[in-house]
Amino acid sequence: MTATTTAPVAATEPLAPRQPSPRLRAWATRAPLLPALVFMIAVTQLPFVATLVISFFDWNALYPKARRFTGLDNYQQVLTDADLRHSVWTTVLLTVAVVLASLVLGLALALLLDRRFPGRGAVRTLLIAPFLVVPVAAALLWKHVLYNPEYGLLNGLLHYVGGPQPDWISNTPLLAVEASLVWQWTPFMMLILLAGLQSRDQQQIEAARVDGAGDWQIFVHLTLPHLRRYLELGALLGSIYIVQNFDAVFTLTSGGLGTANLPYTVYQSFYQAHENGLASAAGVLVVIGSIVIATFALRVVSSLFREEASRA
Repeated sequence: MTATTTAPVAATEPLAPRQPSPRLRAWATRAPLLPALVFMIAVTQLPFVATLVISFFDWNALYPKARRFTGLDNYQQVLTDADLRHSVWTTVLLTVAVVLASLVLGLALALLLDRRFPGRGAVRTLLIAPFLVVPVAAALLWKHVLYNPEYGLLNGLLHYVGGPQPDWISNTPLLAVEASLVWQWTPFMMLILLAGLQSRDQQQIEAARVDGAGDWQIFVHLTLPHLRRYLELGALLGSIYIVQNFDAVFTLTSGGLGTANLPYTVYQSFYQAHENGLASAAGVLVVIGSIVIATFALRVVSSLFREEASRA
């Protein structure tokens, strides 16, 4: 009798799940950001493209059927028209004056807050407050509470000491706009520079004091070189916002008395003269200038991050 043997059945191993491709994983990672990206494109990029297209047309809103393609004529007019050139110069002068004054005052306040004294937290909160005020409200505050020649605080103080009673906005219009903007942007510069001061190497400063260095020598040879990147960042970010400032000029002077900057000129061309093409060309130039400044600001931010990463 022959015994039959059966061959053992090999166990079947379960198939490993198929791994998604790197490209699919990358898209899955980015998918939650797509709605925000689509929204940003719809809100910012599409209107800018439309503005760019309109800037090549001679287009008056009062005569929509008479529009025609003119190429770069609107840009040439922006750069050659005397009033528009004056608005460009006013924009540059306003930006430089406000940024420099805000940086100097912000540095002084940052040096003050870097020291320990009773009530430092309350003082810091009060100094930050102007930056949190709505720009239009800040301009109205300066126009009526401080600058008003009849009941303003500045003339009230001058009255008590027997001084003159000037009309601040009429006598010094550009300086009046600059002062309100400096008051609002100094806290922003102070915060940036205070962060730079608190990131200094304290051991290096103590070593300099042991070697006999005074406060001024430490400030000139250690503090200022360390704050160079922070000063650049504050200047660039402040320039981006002040170049586009409209609220202070519109509220304080309504663009009169030689204070019309480029954003206010765009407003005049679009809403008052109804010159859509000319206003669009001026707006595109403002955007291009802001992009150039923002590019340098991003480079400064990247270098700050690299420095902090190398220290860590």
